[in-house]
Amino acid sequence: MITSPAWRGKRFAVLGLARSGAATVRALVASGAEVLAWDANEAARQAVQKSAGEAERLFVDDFADWTEIEADGFVFSPGVPLNRHPLAAVARETGVPLIGDIELFAQARADLPAHRVVGITGTNGKSTTTALIHHIIETAGVPARLGGNIGLPILGQKPLPEGGVYVLELSSYQIDLTHSLDCDVAVLLNITPDHLDRYDGFEGYAASKARLFAMQSKGHAAIIGIGDAASANIARQVALSGRSEDVTKIAPGVCMDQSRWPALQGPHNAQNALAAIAACEALGIDRAAIDRGLESFPGLPHRMERIATRSGVLFVNDSKATNPESTAPALAAFPRIHWILGGVAKTDSLEACRPGFGHVVRAYTIGEAGPLFAGLLEGEMPVEQSGTLEAAVRAAAAQAKPGEAVLLSPACASFDQFRDFEARGDAFRVAVESLG
Repeated sequence: MITSPAWRGKRFAVLGLARSGAATVRALVASGAEVLAWDANEAARQAVQKSAGEAERLFVDDFADWTEIEADGFVFSPGVPLNRHPLAAVARETGVPLIGDIELFAQARADLPAHRVVGITGTNGKSTTTALIHHIIETAGVPARLGGNIGLPILGQKPLPEGGVYVLELSSYQIDLTHSLDCDVAVLLNITPDHLDRYDGFEGYAASKARLFAMQSKGHAAIIGIGDAASANIARQVALSGRSEDVTKIAPGVCMDQSRWPALQGPHNAQNALAAIAACEALGIDRAAIDRGLESFPGLPHRMERIATRSGVLFVNDSKATNPESTAPALAAFPRIHWILGGVAKTDSLEACRPGFGHVVRAYTIGEAGPLFAGLLEGEMPVEQSGTLEAAVRAAAAQAKPGEAVLLSPACASFDQFRDFEARGDAFRVAVESLG
């Protein structure tokens, strides 16, 4: 794990003991800090108590009145809504720093072997771009760690040797809890309305993303997609702050030959690839290694994941697309699609997907939103109300022709029929594998 002498002898109160919270507790305790920890989930509390060791410095208790706690930092899980949770207001009133595990990583950097950090944020595409940058760096033979909002918690991983690169996917929630992360390379892909229940309107959400660049030193690379007004404005502000030479703008609509990148199809992945190329070039990675990384990138599970090709029909698992905005790029990526969609709808509109309607041969609706989505799509394309994922796969496989794709891209949450989007994607794979 990553530890730091900077935390020795200090006291931290940690709220939320899921993966990142549990790793944070272990790292703090191992560094000689005293830790007060709490989670409403009893199993999470017991797991932390069992794994943290050094029990004399760990206190797992429901510290309901935080005004009575003397601490050097309140460490919140990114899932805690800072605009609504009463303990966030207590932290602000008492002047105790409100931080997360990424801020603790930033504090630990001074005592780690010399390294660099790439931070990636954006509403859409950040997981793919983060994984792609990490893959290219490793392909080039440079030690790298993947963390943040993807993979393992960064504090729970072994420190890199000198010359390594930490590649961090950063949600707006994580950026909100970070104050001193000076990324050597910072990437913003795009900003579209999301998580507005956590912010003072869209402007507040965009301002959270902009903080990633405000924490950077002059001379560190700022790579910014300018396909939307909010991101383009951030690029202007970074340039006007005296850092114009640091800014690389990724323009939309650039045509690229993606034929050699099987896991990076579609216009959205062209933008992701451009951002990754710019980030890796800023790190000094040569173009030959970048090309090898683009060609060998396996993609992410459940994100436009190619499951199988049967009788010339490609089966694609895009279960991670839990809203129409996330589904739209997948519809643009294949010329003829049998589209499986449905679940728990986040909106009663599929307008974000309309640019890809012309690629859809037939749609198959499932789950709670099945009737709603069938009604929205009738007249736009042939539609079948399949009800279940297994039935949809069978129906699509029976009607798809060689050269076409059967695409699970639900535009919905999964909780009506599945535990999460990963379970839904796994069920899709099983259904494909069980075809005759």
